[in-house]
Amino acid sequence: MARPIRETPILYGKDAERFVEEMKRVESLTTEQRKANREKLQAEIAVLDKEWNLTYNALRG
Repeated sequence: MARPIRETPILYGKDAERFVEEMKRVESLTTEQRKANREKLQAEIAVLDKEWNLTYNALRG
């Protein structure tokens, strides 16, 4: 059975201030940057998938 989710701790003082500042600092990516990130990730996934398949097939015989 799943464990209950604990309450989120409340931040005070400098921790709270730092959290608010980090939440305001949002990095907006352009469409080109998002596309480049997606392509890079897909290429990395393809490499890992190939490596995993080679290992899996070698172990199977």
